[in-house]
This record gives sequence, structure tokens and C-alpha cells, in this order.
Amino acid sequence: MGRLLAACLRRQLLLAVRRPVEVVNPLVFFLLVVMLFPLGIGPDPRQLTEFAPAVLWIVALLATLLAVEGMFRGDFDDGTLEQLVLAPQPLFLPALTYVFAHWLLTGLPLTLLSPLFALMLQLPGKAIGTLMLSLLLGTAVLSLIGGIGAALTVGLKRGGILISLLIIPFYVPVLIFGSAAVQFAAAGNSAQPQLLVLGGMLSLAVALAPFAIAAGLRISVDAG
Repeated sequence: MGRLLAACLRRQLLLAVRRPVEVVNPLVFFLLVVMLFPLGIGPDPRQLTEFAPAVLWIVALLATLLAVEGMFRGDFDDGTLEQLVLAPQPLFLPALTYVFAHWLLTGLPLTLLSPLFALMLQLPGKAIGTLMLSLLLGTAVLSLIGGIGAALTVGLKRGGILISLLIIPFYVPVLIFGSAAVQFAAAGNSAQPQLLVLGGMLSLAVALAPFAIAAGLRISVDAG
């Protein structure tokens, strides 16, 4: 089982290296929106500071959503996913590996680059650590939830809009608590309650999402 999971993770990372556009797109989208936002509301530092937490989190959510549809698409098209479904090993573990690879390629880079984007929006330095921690927790939750939508729609040729309709309602609580944590930190208050809620969401998602993803993949493969 360990070799299988390592092979799945290595394969996803190698495919990402061969298709760098899919990895770079969310980062470019994040950068463009952050650069254009000050042009829309004006360069007033107070306004930028006020809107920065919500803007950074909304853009991170949408950037993660851009890459969700392709989480299982390539392996479904070439038959690899069907072989995983038919394998004797539990499917939820490879499913969790796919989600982890997605987070490594989207959520982690967004988190690491977020201080640069935060400075562009005049976010106070005291809130940058909270921003990174909230994104570290929140983007993992977004990847897990997105994996459920991707698994249910992987058999559809144009499932992007359907994925959005399925998972955005579940993204909203993550957005609320993630942006609230950064807002509290920017105001000089403790963001620990919001971060604890994000940690609880992540624990719940890790415990339940892999089984839901596995069930969705079986449904999609059988329907296909």
C-alpha cells in the first residue's frame, strides 16, 4: 500500500511538471487580481488594508477552484482511475493522495507567496503570519472539499460549472473564518478562535472527505 500511494503521488507530481501551465495558472490568476484590485478601488492605503483580508481569501478560493476540475481528469481519460477503482486496496487512500498532490501544487504555493501579495495590498505585517497559517489550513480544506466535487463530475465532459455549484456553498464557511482570522490579526486582536475552527474543519474534512471522494469516483467510473 505504501508503494502504491508513493507511486500515485510521484505520478501526479511528474504530470504536473510536464504540464506546468496547469500549476502556474492559479498563481497567475492570484497575482493578476491582486494587481488589478488597487486600480479598481484606488490607491488609498486605508481602503486597501480594510479590504485586503477578504480579497486575498476570495482570490485564493477562486484560484484553488480553477485547478479542482483537473484533479482526476487525466487519470480518468487514460484509464488509470478505473484500475485504481478495481484494485483490491481501499480506494480512499489513493484518493487522499490525489488531494494531497493537488494541495502541494496549488494551496502550498499560494500560501508561500501570500506575504508578497499581502504587502501589495498594504496588509499590516502583524497579520501576515496569521494569513499564512489560515491559508495553510484553509486551502487544505478547500482541496478536500473540491476533491468530492471533482470525483462526482469527473465523468462529465464539461463539469466545471457543476463543480462550482456543488462545492462553493461548502467553501463559504472556510472563507468566512479564514478572512475573519486575518481581519482580527490586522486589528491587533487574537485570531486563535478562527484558526481553531479552521483546524477543526480540516480534521473533519480529512476524516470524512476521502471516503466521499472514493464513493464519487466509483459512481463516476461505473457511469462512464
